[in-house]
Amino acid sequence: MCTPTSIRLLSHALSRPVLFPLAFLFAALPAGHAAAQQVNVERPGVGDTSIFAPLPLPSPNVFRLANGAPGPSYWQNRADYDIHATLDTATQTVSGELTMRYTNNSPVALDHIWMQVEQNAFTDTSLNAYVFPQQSRFGARGFQGGDVIEHFDELLNAGRTKPSRRVKLATRVWDTMLYVELAEPLAPGKMTSFDVGWHFRVPEHGADRMGRDGSLYEIAQWYPRVAVFDDVRGWNTDPYVGQGEFYLEYGDFTYSVTLPAGYVVAGTGVLTNPRDVLTATEVARLAQAAKSATPIHIITQEELQSGAARPRTAGPLTWKFTAKDVRDVAWAASPEYMWDASSWNGIMAYAYYRPSAIDPWSDAADQARMSIVEYSERWYPYPWPQITVAEGPVSGMEYPMLAMEAKSSDKYDLYNVITHEIGHDWFPMLVGSNERIHFWQDEGLNTFINTFSEARRYPEKGDQMQRAAEQREEIEETQKHDVDIPIDEPADRIDPNKLGFTEYDKTSVGLQLLRQEIIGPAAFDAGFKTYIRRWAYKHPTPTDFYRTMEDASGRRLDWFWREWFVEDDHFDQAVDTVLVRARGDTNVILVGYGNRSRGILPLRVRLTLSDGSAQNYDYPAEVWSMNSSFYVRRYDFVGKTIAKIEIDPEHLLIDDDRSNNVWTATPAPAVPSRPSP
Repeated sequence: MCTPTSIRLLSHALSRPVLFPLAFLFAALPAGHAAAQQVNVERPGVGDTSIFAPLPLPSPNVFRLANGAPGPSYWQNRADYDIHATLDTATQTVSGELTMRYTNNSPVALDHIWMQVEQNAFTDTSLNAYVFPQQSRFGARGFQGGDVIEHFDELLNAGRTKPSRRVKLATRVWDTMLYVELAEPLAPGKMTSFDVGWHFRVPEHGADRMGRDGSLYEIAQWYPRVAVFDDVRGWNTDPYVGQGEFYLEYGDFTYSVTLPAGYVVAGTGVLTNPRDVLTATEVARLAQAAKSATPIHIITQEELQSGAARPRTAGPLTWKFTAKDVRDVAWAASPEYMWDASSWNGIMAYAYYRPSAIDPWSDAADQARMSIVEYSERWYPYPWPQITVAEGPVSGMEYPMLAMEAKSSDKYDLYNVITHEIGHDWFPMLVGSNERIHFWQDEGLNTFINTFSEARRYPEKGDQMQRAAEQREEIEETQKHDVDIPIDEPADRIDPNKLGFTEYDKTSVGLQLLRQEIIGPAAFDAGFKTYIRRWAYKHPTPTDFYRTMEDASGRRLDWFWREWFVEDDHFDQAVDTVLVRARGDTNVILVGYGNRSRGILPLRVRLTLSDGSAQNYDYPAEVWSMNSSFYVRRYDFVGKTIAKIEIDPEHLLIDDDRSNNVWTATPAPAVPSRPSP
């Protein structure tokens, strides 16, 4: 409803050939709009607190540039591993020895390092046990395990001409972090080596990220791993509590797993001794699969039952793998694994699953292959020689070149999980963000690219825009019920019940809005590809992502990053005021659009005229920059009157209250007919 003052001001504006100053119209808003006005009221001496204020970001420097790219002095440390492990299925224990070569590329000398010993989460005195209920997804479920460090030695002069000198190092443990005092400071540009022996009991439910199911093992977070020392936070020592994931250095790995001969092992990297652990028939089938787009059965159900699947069934066998330029390795093993394989552009796609999971897992190798094709063609080429999906108790978890998934209910559900976990090979396995602090940088970006992959594989379930619309409706509901929270929160501070729709879907919705409604697909795709290319095998922060997207689009997007990632702003656009005046054969319409929440988005308007025709008007979000509560436009139509005004008629934006999005012209009162004489 208009106040008399607003009607008078709008009427005056109708008589003018130019748009009436917005400040006067804003002042004339009805009293019911006070809440919207208060958001943007500025008082003398008070800094800019509007949605359009510059977002406080770290200052650019020689490590990270203002355009979002790594700087000329960007650095990160490196860790190369040689690991030898044994799985004792009788005691359900993994024991191992590793050599880690650690290179200090930072500009400062290091007198200590921090290691991650994440099996310590699975004890009743861990932070995990104190934070999460025992029987919850991330809970330890009463299991008493933990990493036992048998020795931690530094090998001085390793790799040099002089013989290495072994020094036992002083260590201390804080939850899942291990402090290691070096024998001598490690100077910039120098490398040292460590020799570590350890063992742990394998939990049945390892926070849904590893574990065992009968004779099947999915092994991850299984060796002491060096923490990241970076230019942003120094040593990243955030403990592992199950919900937050990982932040790791890149390097080359060689590793071996010794276990009973009846087991088949699926792992990160390339199997380097296939003739020792596979039959001649299986080796030949792998060669055939390397040239086949159609999956080839490497190990069949019949061969498992007859015993022909293994070169021998007694005693141990050692499987050896190598992986280059990765941040982690993991593996799965079972005596019941069937194995399918196909390939694309020289990249192998493997699926390992038990006979009980044949339906729908017989499709899994092809699903893995298509996921690699989609993400490679659309965003960035897959850089590693193989991708593996392994069935087991873990509902869905990603590692370099290896994804763990449960049996699933049908092919659609299985593909959604497989393509999601494989998408993580781009975020964060390739683009190595800090998952413990900025969970959305891997889960949210990945959920966004999943919508393209899901639509490509199964278009009968909806195209990419339909899938994005479903996520958008979910986020609207969270805002309507006021259960939404800011996205950029550390993982261990987020309510597990809100983790999915916040870090995954809300991020995906925001990226979809940015692509389709704010900067456009061409600019978005260019920026997104640039971000991946710039930060492949590196450690980006949210600031680097923001600046890269602004660099590609030429747009200042402080308002968008603030409302979507930093704050939990709501959105409510409205048709506030409409005045119509006739000037000869021209109908002049003055429309006051309202923004009744702090968050702002582009304004999408459809005007329907008296002859049934419609005209669409698209205004960028920046039209709210002078007054983020009220925006006025004038429209002139010759020989036509306005019948309806609707904001966001196709529901492409977020809007908490669509009841105020439509204005309909009031029909002229009927003229009573004169009675006949």
